[in-house]
Amino acid sequence: MKIDPRQALLNVWEATVRSSTRNGQWQFGGRQGSNSISDAEQLLCVLLPATQVPAFALDRPNSTAESMATALAGLGDVNRIPMRLARILTTYFSTYVDEAGRPSFAGGSYYNGSGDHEPTKEQLARDIVDSFAISVTLSLATIGFVRIYRTSVSRRSSQDELDALEAMASARLTAAMVGLLRSFASHSFDTSKQHGQILVDTIRQDGQKLRTAVDRFRSELQETIASFGEVLIGSGQIEDLDIEGRLFECGWSWGVLHDAPQIQIEDPDVRAQIGGEQRAGVAENKPYLYFTVVAVDAIEDLFAERTRILGLLNEEQQRLSRALQLRYDLTLTYWATLAMFDNGPEWPLERPPWRTIDNIPSDYHTLLVTSIAVKDLARKRGSDARLARIGVVLNRLADEARITRRYSPGDKGVRLHVPGLEVVLVAHERSNVTDPSPTWVVSEFAALLLQRSIVIAGLMSDVEQRAALLRLADRLWEHLALRRFTDEEAEGYHTGLWDQPARRFSGLDEHVDPSWYYTERVVQGLVSTANLLTSEPLVNQRVVDRSFDLLYEAEHLYDMELMRGSGEVGGEVQEALLKVRINLDRAREIAPTRPGTAGSLINRVLKDLDGLETARKNGNTGT
Repeated sequence: MKIDPRQALLNVWEATVRSSTRNGQWQFGGRQGSNSISDAEQLLCVLLPATQVPAFALDRPNSTAESMATALAGLGDVNRIPMRLARILTTYFSTYVDEAGRPSFAGGSYYNGSGDHEPTKEQLARDIVDSFAISVTLSLATIGFVRIYRTSVSRRSSQDELDALEAMASARLTAAMVGLLRSFASHSFDTSKQHGQILVDTIRQDGQKLRTAVDRFRSELQETIASFGEVLIGSGQIEDLDIEGRLFECGWSWGVLHDAPQIQIEDPDVRAQIGGEQRAGVAENKPYLYFTVVAVDAIEDLFAERTRILGLLNEEQQRLSRALQLRYDLTLTYWATLAMFDNGPEWPLERPPWRTIDNIPSDYHTLLVTSIAVKDLARKRGSDARLARIGVVLNRLADEARITRRYSPGDKGVRLHVPGLEVVLVAHERSNVTDPSPTWVVSEFAALLLQRSIVIAGLMSDVEQRAALLRLADRLWEHLALRRFTDEEAEGYHTGLWDQPARRFSGLDEHVDPSWYYTERVVQGLVSTANLLTSEPLVNQRVVDRSFDLLYEAEHLYDMELMRGSGEVGGEVQEALLKVRINLDRAREIAPTRPGTAGSLINRVLKDLDGLETARKNGNTGT
């Protein structure tokens, strides 16, 4: 690959520290100021690589590589960096609480107005799913970081600081999980209504009867429909699904639903940590694609190997995670079934742009649905053929967004990047909210496309198909690399951070401050790339078979040399045969997993054996 994720992540670390520190003090705030999401994104630019890429670990100072310490030198020397990072995290967790000391998840400055109306103070203070989701990721990363780093700390005062940080992170994690449970949305509708008609148009092929398409779709989702009866805590209960011909959607709304029930916390200590009565919500009971994607991304972290091995969840959190996993499974099954509904020559996903049931078509929606479909294929170990079809969709999206196709001023594809997708955050009709709905702008298109391309490539077992996805990832990275801040901007403070789309698309306004929202998304893609490149290479069975064919020939020729008594000859011949035996043993050991390397060793063996035979024929071996 052309991407060098190791160096790119080191550059991001150095740039993040340079941009975030003034006079030795860490400063929160990016392009849209400080809020619970942006500040978490800023921290995750450092913490994601440190906790998800083994080579970047900072929690064991004695094992920290010199290159890592150099990149973060603005935080201190190698022994001070972890504690400095812990104190910055403590500032974050102690800042985002309300007057009662409960964790708060307000969108703040990330909320945008609608038309000429600016968001009200009340709207700015509303909790939002984006904050719940990123708090899950940040809290888990923090708890894991503290658990390991604490073993290297001997001073009692420092251990007390770490204990307090872990307690705050755990409380925020619990509260975020509760928020996600209360934000899960599901609603049913009849095929005669607009929502139903649009959904039927999505799944029905030309000329097919409505009843036939609906019955097939419901049949595919039979187990999912039955499983809604198990959704017992939080929001998400759904009625009328047993009515024949009824359709539905499920996923995450933008915030806590209006009339979402309180979640009973059984452990009194945990209940005290997150406060008593949970805040009321106003969000409509309707899934939003963007918030569904960020929610399922975060919930995956709850089931990650690192979470399990380090035991990051307490008993109460494990109970909540099981409830979230049920919603996660229902959501992935629903959207993957819809996206890849096999009802004709093409999947609905292969007919972009995706149109939501609110009748809003967008290639951005296509990318978001693709993200969920990929997760379902990863869970079910989908075939390379299915993954390759999604890869084709991603290539089309890159083309449509003028990433892999030549850009001309005025191309509509640029709107996928700037301003991006504008999501209207609608309050429930019975919530007594009269102010115009605020909006949420989603502009991570290229970064999300990179991350999903890498994920699909990692799932593929076909070498050539994986290579095609990695070539797309390289082109996406070339595009993203052009959008970094340069030394000439903002006096070089933000060099290497994102996002400056005006450097790629002419006619756009230039920015002064970096976007932690965008930079963190790029870091996610680089972390996925780093983990892909540290895994074992794919095995092509044709190359394995070829290596074993060569191995059989080489072993037979070696045995022939021993039968001739070559091994009894001293000096160079005996040394050469010993080297041949070592290489043959190594080649047989690695041939199933690294056939190319094995083939190289075998070719060397064949050359050495041929040299012995030639020398013997010329009378130079004494045999």
